[in-house]
Amino acid sequence: MSETDVSFAKLEPSEDRFQRLRAQLGLSSFGLNLITLQPRERGRVHAHERQEEVYLVLEGELALGLEADERVLGKGELVRVGPDVRRQLINRSAAPVVLLAIGGSGEHEGRDGRAWSSWEEGGNGRPPQEVPLPDDLT
Repeated sequence: MSETDVSFAKLEPSEDRFQRLRAQLGLSSFGLNLITLQPRERGRVHAHERQEEVYLVLEGELALGLEADERVLGKGELVRVGPDVRRQLINRSAAPVVLLAIGGSGEHEGRDGRAWSSWEEGGNGRPPQEVPLPDDLT
């Protein structure tokens, strides 16, 4: 394992609107940003050519403009927005809104995982569904 195989970052909500986690982590297959909207702030109306986005609200209450509609999402709620849908992130409240924005395009690489029963097990591993879950800690 090299230092390029694993990277770490810390979520740091601040006065800055964007924390570019993609760059901090060296991600190449999808985008990842922490977005902080201060009270009464809003982002641009935007859409994407190929990228779908997921927004996960971590703090506060996000008003999400979707074409001519608006939905409100609270802490712990998330939404997926397709590429062509125009959207706007809005904070209508008196408290900051903090959310994680995850974006990507292309097909999902499902079932490409490998699993082992223990750290001691060697080889190339097996499909995860063939490896039983370990006993819980006591």
